[in-house]
Amino acid sequence: MTRAVRVALIQPQAEGAGAQEIARLLDRGLQARGYEVHHVFFFRRTKAFDRQPNAIFCAHERPATPWSLARTLLSLFGHLRRLRPDVVLCFQHYGSLVGAPIARAAGIPIVIANWTSARELTPAWLQLTDRWFGVLGLFARVVTNSRRVTQDFANYPYAYRRRLVRIDHGFESKTCNIHRAIARARLNLPVNVVLLGCVARLHPLKNLTLAIKLLAFDAHWHLAIAGQGPEQDGLAALARELGCADRVHFLGELAPDRVAMLLSALDVFVFPSLAETFGLAVVEAAHAGVPVVANRLAVLEEVLSPDGEPCVLFADAGNPAAFAAAVHRLLEDTALAATLSARAAKLAAYYSREAMVAAYAALIESEVNGKASPGGSRQALRSSVT
Repeated sequence: MTRAVRVALIQPQAEGAGAQEIARLLDRGLQARGYEVHHVFFFRRTKAFDRQPNAIFCAHERPATPWSLARTLLSLFGHLRRLRPDVVLCFQHYGSLVGAPIARAAGIPIVIANWTSARELTPAWLQLTDRWFGVLGLFARVVTNSRRVTQDFANYPYAYRRRLVRIDHGFESKTCNIHRAIARARLNLPVNVVLLGCVARLHPLKNLTLAIKLLAFDAHWHLAIAGQGPEQDGLAALARELGCADRVHFLGELAPDRVAMLLSALDVFVFPSLAETFGLAVVEAAHAGVPVVANRLAVLEEVLSPDGEPCVLFADAGNPAAFAAAVHRLLEDTALAATLSARAAKLAAYYSREAMVAAYAALIESEVNGKASPGGSRQALRSSVT
């Protein structure tokens, strides 16, 4: 009896962020297709994957010394030798640049890298290392998740570019049929206020300082922030400095069903991020029907414009007054909000979870069987040589 194709999904940290959500969706989708899937994390950051039966943590906290790092890497090597997956999918820049050589050393011939980290988050030396890994063939394939990200590789050597495959992210609907007041009560949020919100890792590039500064433009606004990360203390200090600490609500990391509840509680979703490769959280929010104001990034304008029509209101995150004006506009112009929401409903067809899983399955099969990757429509596996 032929065993199922075994796939390992490697990432640096176990937490409830965008790359981890994509891995979770791939896990479910690939297992439904008969694959055996395992998550392998360098370390555990939060409890997001504690109940995931097929999750492995090489360390239970971030390595802080050379010795603990060495132990983590040895653990990663040992787990991969034990699992012996047919294919490894690496996510995020450290996931690829640490995971790939260790996977190859462990005897795994097929390593697929995923470029899910914004270049602004990736040090120059890591980008150079990634380039050489691709040129030398350490990666069998490199997956990009948008046209804009694929264009970033236009000047790379052909030996790297021929490995590129574009597979747009898919997403799971975060629509929640619950009354706004009930959702707010369950999340311990104030009921009779104008509530702005965002879902993001608390990191400087997410630019949540702007989200807090918006509260200075209207004393009736409150802000709910879902996420965890190193910036929480600084954000709380900023809120105190601006005199709006009582209007900023830190919810911590939320499970997917709680994210859906938060979206149903909001009046406007704000997304002032300075760098993205796709913007999974804002896609989920727009599709859930929440009016959205997002920073005018090229990749967000691409992803959030189904049929060429934007489904969110874009504003310059470098100009807090302009961003606040866009929020005011969505709150006051119900016809505009309804139009954007109707357009956002199309996102499910553009970024189908099933299409993403099918494209990854086709990619895995093409590599396992040594075949050329098939062509196809926008939703299918595509070679991305530029």
